Amino acid sequence: MTRAGVGGVLALVVLACALGARADGSDHKYKDGDHVPLYANKVGPFHNPSETYRYYDLPFCAPEHPKDKKEALGEVLNGDRLVDAPYELNFKEDKNSKILCKKTLTKEQVAKLRDAVAKDYYFQMYYDDLPLWGFLGKMDKDREQGDAKYLLFKHIHFDIMYNDNRVIEINVQTDPNVAVDITEDKEVPIEFSYSVTWKKTDIPFEKRMEKYSKSSSMPQHLEIHWFSIINSCVTVLLLTGFLATILMRVLKNDFIKYSHEDESLEDQEETGWKYIHGDVFRFPKQKSLFAAIIGSGTQLLALAIFIFLLALVGVFYPYNRGALFTALVVIYALTSGIAGYTATSFYLQLEGTNWVRNLIFTGCLFCGPLFLTFCFLNTVAIAYSATAALPFGTIIVIILIWALVTSPLLVLGGIAGKNSNTEFQAPCRTTKYPREIPQLPWYRSTIPQMAMAGFLPFSAIYIELHYIFASIWGHKIYTIYSILFIVFIILIIVTAFVTVALTYFQLAVEDHEWWWRSVLCGGSTGIFIFFYCIYYYHARSDMSGFMQTSFFFGYMTCVCYGFFLMLGTVGFRASLFFVRHIYRSIKCE
Repeated sequence: MTRAGVGGVLALVVLACALGARADGSDHKYKDGDHVPLYANKVGPFHNPSETYRYYDLPFCAPEHPKDKKEALGEVLNGDRLVDAPYELNFKEDKNSKILCKKTLTKEQVAKLRDAVAKDYYFQMYYDDLPLWGFLGKMDKDREQGDAKYLLFKHIHFDIMYNDNRVIEINVQTDPNVAVDITEDKEVPIEFSYSVTWKKTDIPFEKRMEKYSKSSSMPQHLEIHWFSIINSCVTVLLLTGFLATILMRVLKNDFIKYSHEDESLEDQEETGWKYIHGDVFRFPKQKSLFAAIIGSGTQLLALAIFIFLLALVGVFYPYNRGALFTALVVIYALTSGIAGYTATSFYLQLEGTNWVRNLIFTGCLFCGPLFLTFCFLNTVAIAYSATAALPFGTIIVIILIWALVTSPLLVLGGIAGKNSNTEFQAPCRTTKYPREIPQLPWYRSTIPQMAMAGFLPFSAIYIELHYIFASIWGHKIYTIYSILFIVFIILIIVTAFVTVALTYFQLAVEDHEWWWRSVLCGGSTGIFIFFYCIYYYHARSDMSGFMQTSFFFGYMTCVCYGFFLMLGTVGFRASLFFVRHIYRSIKCE
């Protein structure tokens, strides 16, 4: 392995250790009666995961001087806003109906809590880094009269399990029988209380997080996952095998035919893909945009691969708060040099002249739409006073990362690409004037070809998409990264193969403008994923409201755009390799 390779591996290891380290520095060991930290995180509608608010935005019992917990970048991006909770859950101390506080709710506070109960608000807390959830209340509907009764839970029971001197598990229960009626607009006196029960368990500390991954690794879910993988593999193998057989047979016949033509060029006229050998390597229009897409797509592909490597080594264990977001920001910044090098070197291979403008274009191609989307959504979150609104300090940190890491590495990559002096390797000379493309049927135009190109890769991944969406936009935990990695590899292979097949069929009918077509066909899977987003939102989820809708479609549009760039790059690279190969195999005059 080269020094650069070793350095890259070491960098990943350091990053994994940094992400896996606990921010508070606690060793999670306690003595009897020791204070164990409990932090209240957020509240919000159960069906709208992005619409969350600070815990004390609702009139709960609060300590005299609540302190916010210092959080890492990824935790803030995740919408976490941890603050001290007034419950005293000291290690191995049982408590029975301890009064938390007494207060009288005003009419406005009652109306606010009633609205929260109607929207199925839940709360989230962290106890010794273990997450716990509970609902604020419940709504009882009278079937006969059609009236609704709103009940607010006023008592919480904590069941805590320990092993030796460490906390292993915590569960929270709310008792509907101990609730207060907040149906009417009037002042309500209320007494909040809680109880604690400690129980011994044999579960080791190292396995305490396994409870949270059971939902995704239960036998029936694993069976569905593996069934979808096998189904995708069989479908893909059959279809790609069928296309490969046809393609290889046709290519073999073409090579035999063209070798005979070389012996009698005077008697026969060239036809098919050999006929356009003087145009097939003619550089595409909009060179700067084309090179920027290839550079950005290559960076996003590298980003996806590094994220999978971190996932496979166990960095993203359940509820390692913000680790994924931290990894995305840091790795994207570190891989910007790949985008700069790839875009600039390829742009100069295409005989481009203004490489500086191309480098700026590359840096803005993905970050630009993402930044505009973030500005709009952050404004919406501020208007809603939601925790999704990033603090000013966090925005400054992100800007500094972009200014001090992303941009310099992009420029350094561009300079390295400019100095690489690589030439475009075309096995055939390009003629001075392009040949006219013959009239082709409608199904050989760009949009029908994109529809055909995107359907097969999408069919291989769409079952897995449901589980990913349920994790990102729901409360499911996704932990089976090995299966997801297999699906990702299948996606790359199928995208490459389908794009190559369509590129050959395009050249066979003497259409030499394959450059842009290969990018559009390869990236068309991203458009299919966007249509699935629309289907998922309306048919598979209960999300509602302007904020949640804008967050879902805003960020998923950026994700689908990223897939378009990444898979478009894969399609083009595969097609370029294929086209170079077939034209090297024949004699072109």
